[in-house]
Amino acid sequence: MSDDTDAAYMRRALRLAARAAGRTSPNPLVGAVVVSDGKIVGEGYHRAAGEPHAEVNALRKAGAAARGGTIYTNLEPCAHTGRTPPCVSAIKEAGVARVVAAMRDPDPRTNGKGFRGLRDAGIEITVGVLADEAARLNAGFISRLTRGRPFVLIKLAATIDGRVAVPGRRYLSGKAALKEVHRLRDRFDAVLVGIGTVIADDPALTVREIKGRDPLRIVVDADARTPVNAKIVRAKDPERSVIFVARDANVRRTNRLRDAGVSLVTVPRSDGGVDLSAVLRWLGEHGVNTVLSEAGPHVAGSLVRSGLADRVLFLLSPIAGGDGPPALDGVAKPADLRDVRIRRMGADLAVEGALA
Repeated sequence: MSDDTDAAYMRRALRLAARAAGRTSPNPLVGAVVVSDGKIVGEGYHRAAGEPHAEVNALRKAGAAARGGTIYTNLEPCAHTGRTPPCVSAIKEAGVARVVAAMRDPDPRTNGKGFRGLRDAGIEITVGVLADEAARLNAGFISRLTRGRPFVLIKLAATIDGRVAVPGRRYLSGKAALKEVHRLRDRFDAVLVGIGTVIADDPALTVREIKGRDPLRIVVDADARTPVNAKIVRAKDPERSVIFVARDANVRRTNRLRDAGVSLVTVPRSDGGVDLSAVLRWLGEHGVNTVLSEAGPHVAGSLVRSGLADRVLFLLSPIAGGDGPPALDGVAKPADLRDVRIRRMGADLAVEGALA
């Protein structure tokens, strides 16, 4: 097939994979399309950890039509047995003649073994179609496996002069921007805030503006000051609220939070709070691929200074003369953003980019 045809089917696989954003961790996002005689005969995606992988779902739909055909997948088919059998075996059994993959799987249990197993079976392999797009889609999975921590997006609402507060106003962003934040919560594994945000705003950190699922709730709270009547503690599933406290935090307060049902994790102190690198390492070890930071300027600034943030999203309101600290508190060294995207969201302006 032509390069353009391969790219078109791979885009379809990527779109299918993206449907499960926020639902597959610790697994990657994977979509698959089976093509025979120039027609799609089966397609599918990995919906959640423990459920069949994308290739298996697509091959089941294709049935006998998969024999002699091509399967497109945005990630190398797995070669190991986990909660489900290896996809390499399913592809060989289906009689597929060609596999087109966007990228190699960085998981050491596969990492080239899938391709070798398919080649050994006489199946033609093409790798690298829309590789950059595939890497962006699974940036969290790749980050966790190669760096030991999740991918981190910092979201900050600010005035046009870069301040995070306006006297007399609780919210800076309008309805459209608020809906975008809830869309991100639905697509990220976890949302992170600092104790300052908990005390000032008492956020629920749930998805309400759209139909979706709630992320894991993360609070960095060195001194265990989270009130036991906070919304994240009184949630219907308090065990999905994880509070990181310093090892020397007040025992009475930590016991009170633990008794309330939240998950409590102790980490070292650093930078005037808890060690954020230790927080992210713990999350990575527990299968979290992506983190949305909705923390305030101090935590956001600390993430940037420590090199722990991957992208930033500024929701800029058309307000001049804001109050409070700058959006990225304590970040003195300028950094050029890459892959900058600018969008209108109602009256607000969303500016997003990758940190070098």
